[in-house]
Amino acid sequence: MNDKNAVKDAILYSDIPPDESQKNRFDTFLKKKYGDNINIVWKKSDAFPGGFRLEAGNDVYDWSVNGRFQQLKDVLVNVPNENGNIVPLIKETVESWTPQPLSQQVGTVLTVGDGIATVSGLERAVYGEILLFSSGVRGMVQDLRRDEIGCVLFGDDEQISEGSTVKRTGKTAGIPVGDEFIGRVVNALGEPIDGKGEISTKEYRPIENPAPGIIDRQPVNTPLETGILAIDSMFPIGRGQRELIIGDRQTGKTAIAIDTILNQKDKDVICIYVAIAQKASSVAQLVRKLTESGAMEYTIIVNASASDSAPLQYIAPYAGCALGEYFMNKGRDVLIVYDDLSKHAIAYRSLSLLLERAPGREAFPGDVFYLHSRLLERSAHLSEENGGGSMTALPIVETQAGDVSAYIPTNIISITDGQIFLESDLFFAGQRPAVNVGLSVSRVGGDAQTKAMKKAAGTLRLDLAQYREMEVFTQFASDLDETTRKQLTYGQGLMQMLRQEQYKPYKQSEQIIILVILLSHTLQEISLNEIKIAISDILENIKSEHLDLMRRIESTGLLDDADKIKIIEIAKSYL
Repeated sequence: MNDKNAVKDAILYSDIPPDESQKNRFDTFLKKKYGDNINIVWKKSDAFPGGFRLEAGNDVYDWSVNGRFQQLKDVLVNVPNENGNIVPLIKETVESWTPQPLSQQVGTVLTVGDGIATVSGLERAVYGEILLFSSGVRGMVQDLRRDEIGCVLFGDDEQISEGSTVKRTGKTAGIPVGDEFIGRVVNALGEPIDGKGEISTKEYRPIENPAPGIIDRQPVNTPLETGILAIDSMFPIGRGQRELIIGDRQTGKTAIAIDTILNQKDKDVICIYVAIAQKASSVAQLVRKLTESGAMEYTIIVNASASDSAPLQYIAPYAGCALGEYFMNKGRDVLIVYDDLSKHAIAYRSLSLLLERAPGREAFPGDVFYLHSRLLERSAHLSEENGGGSMTALPIVETQAGDVSAYIPTNIISITDGQIFLESDLFFAGQRPAVNVGLSVSRVGGDAQTKAMKKAAGTLRLDLAQYREMEVFTQFASDLDETTRKQLTYGQGLMQMLRQEQYKPYKQSEQIIILVILLSHTLQEISLNEIKIAISDILENIKSEHLDLMRRIESTGLLDDADKIKIIEIAKSYL
């Protein structure tokens, strides 16, 4: 709303002075909008032949040829194109269009540097609005103050100088969305960076969006299989869940996320991988691997690399989430990986400190919890009335020396529905994936497992817990009784089978067969070095001679007692 007492003088630029009639109309217009205290001052300018430019405070009325042409251009941009024949619509729009004396708020850049610009004169700008600078660079309002606003820049700040003009767009930050993005690599603004040409899409979605309400959701009850035996058997992930992957640097966090993406082949799940502040070479290797495996056919990669500015790293996960919501709202299932939110928080900390916000714990701003909660809460399993789509989030967080009590890890642990904790000691001991069974948890639990998996997994977690406890207790013992020795050997066999090569996810039926064989103690007498070979041979035997058994388990998600006995008999025949 305009403050009628704020504007004292209005400046009229034109090539010839207004006549008395024109001046009276200007006076009437200005006094109606800004009050009786305003005066009009004419200044000669040859830049507006046949037109004028009227400046009243920060409001600009551009009635030049260029100004009216820009108005027409803005109208034509919004012409709908539903049936593909846009020419008649353009003709109709041009014929019915009448130019209007619309005000345009124009501000001035006060300071610029480090991806941040301070702007004055845009009193009605709102948080999250996109601003357009005179050089063509776009920015987003991030800080609202009494006399100025702080703006993060999505382009090179060297193209902007103090005193440059900046205009409001009235639009919030958004990203184009559509099926055309599948199989592509884009930046945080939705622009392709894979060299495969432009992405032509009609829809546009704001990157910030309210999370679905409780009424709009349904319980998480459908498994999203990772293909990793240690996770699917003990820490199952459901469609619509948020499961944190946490651990030190180089402990296999990204490997778990990539294996999960590979395992979605032929399962009608759209995968989105958001890379935040990673090396471009690492992302290129990932794209190559996904392409070789045929996974890029259902995957989108959003990349804000380490060389990109902090504002782009900051909006990248929200952009990826907006893409995911597009598919979720169409009733599709989506898996989104945020790799990683530690670097995302650091990018936001950089922006906040440059915007002169007060630092808090570990120099992070006070709203860093809200930063991630409003992102992760958007993952959901929608109700059938809303299409029944889902978006499953796998956020990744890096710890320092296994410290899960640090600020960002504790924040995200409290937001998510469980965590998979990867331990450095296990990783370096050759246990890969290095999942710590004691600290990992899924708060959805058995609701995200098939009946077959629940029946097959049985006492696995309990058996492993007993093994770990006994291992610590007996490491200094010289003599072990037979029962203890067998229990240790059994536990070592379980740990051996939980080792899994990267890029080789198991099918659900394969996992169930492995679990049935292991937990039945069938291979108790085989040496540890031969267990993996034995399991591999048994699987090959079942694939070639009992394929109907595997197909039945895979399609029904059930494991009856007869099938369980049959699997154990096949394993015993191997001995």
